[in-house]
Amino acid sequence: MDINYSPLGFLISLFFIVTFLAPQVKSRAFYVFGDSLVDNGNNDYLVTTARADNYPYGIDYPTRRPTGRFSNGLNIPDIISEAIGMPSTLPYLSPQLTGENLLVGANFASAGIGILNDTGIQFVNIIRISKQFEYFEQYQQRVSALIGPEATQQLVNQALVLITLGGNDFVNNYYLIPFSARSRQFTLPDYVVYLISEYGKILRKLYELGARRVLVTGTGAMGCAPAELAQHSRNGECYGALQTAAALFNPQLVNLIASVNAEIGQDVFVAANAYQMNMDYLSNPELFGFVTSKVACCGQGPYNGIGLCTPISNLCPNRDLYAFWDAFHPTEKANRIIVNQILTGSSKYMHPVNLSTVMLLDSSRI
Repeated sequence: MDINYSPLGFLISLFFIVTFLAPQVKSRAFYVFGDSLVDNGNNDYLVTTARADNYPYGIDYPTRRPTGRFSNGLNIPDIISEAIGMPSTLPYLSPQLTGENLLVGANFASAGIGILNDTGIQFVNIIRISKQFEYFEQYQQRVSALIGPEATQQLVNQALVLITLGGNDFVNNYYLIPFSARSRQFTLPDYVVYLISEYGKILRKLYELGARRVLVTGTGAMGCAPAELAQHSRNGECYGALQTAAALFNPQLVNLIASVNAEIGQDVFVAANAYQMNMDYLSNPELFGFVTSKVACCGQGPYNGIGLCTPISNLCPNRDLYAFWDAFHPTEKANRIIVNQILTGSSKYMHPVNLSTVMLLDSSRI
C-alpha cells in the first residue's frame, strides 16, 4: 500500500491541509449527496426505519448524543469539513439550516437510497437522489434570496461536492432477497452496466445544477461487512457475490467519470477508490491498530452482524479498536483512514488527483 495510517500521520496530513492549503482558498461551501455512509441526520426528520437516532449511535460524537449519523462519532463528510477548515454541514431538513448557516453548504444525503429509485423500498420514506437534487435547487433559491443570484451561482460553482451512491443498489436491491426482481431482470454484469448508465445521468444532472468540483466514491468492500459475514461466511471470509459486484462496478465508474469529464472538457469529477481504501485496513487490521475487521463494535449475533445497533446490543468499550461500528458502517477511526487517502492518496486511491491537489489547483482560481 502507498500510505500507512497512523493517528500521527493523519494529524500531519490535516496540519498540512489547514496550514498551507485552506488559507489559500476562500471559504467554500460543501454539499453532500448520497446514502447512510454520508447522511448527517436527514432521516431523523422522516418516518422511516433507516435511522440512527438512538443510543449508542453518537457515543463518541462531541455531544455524546445520537445525531442521525451512522457512526459512533464523525462520518466522512465531517472529517472532510474538518480538513478544509469548515464546520460540518447541517442536514438539509434541519430547522437550524437558515441564514448564514446556508453559506456553509448542506447535507442532502439519506440513508437507504441508491442510484435506482426502487433501491431501499423497504425503508419506505427516504430522500431518493432525484428528491435530493430537488432540495438542492430549493436550497439555491433560498440562498439567492439571502445573497442574490450571482453570488449564489458563484458559491455553488466554487463549492466542494461529495456524492456516495451504489452500495445499496446491491445490498438493498439486487442481493436483498433470493431471486429479487432486479436479479431476475438482469445478470450481474448487465445490472452493473445499467447502474453505470443511470449514474451517468445523475452526474450530468449534478453538473447541470452547478457542481464543478465533485468527489465520487465507488462502492466499498460490501461483502466484508459484518452483516454479510453473519449471513454468508463460515470462516470470516468476505461474501464473494458482493465482492464480485464491487469489482465489476468500480472500474466502470472510473471509466464513466473519465468519459463525463471528457464531455465537459475539464476534470469536474474525481473518483475515490473506496474499495481499496477499505481493503487496506480490512485485510491487515493490526497494521492500522484494529483488533478486528470482522466483528462490529455494536450489534448482536455472529460478528455482531444481525439486526440494528440498539441500546441493548453488544457494545465494545473502545471503538478505536474496531473497523466496523455496526453491521454495515465504519467507525470514526476507519472513516479517518478513508479520508486520509481522499486527502493525500496516490492514483491507486484517487483519480485523476487527490483532494489536497484539488484544493491547491483551486487556490489560484477561487
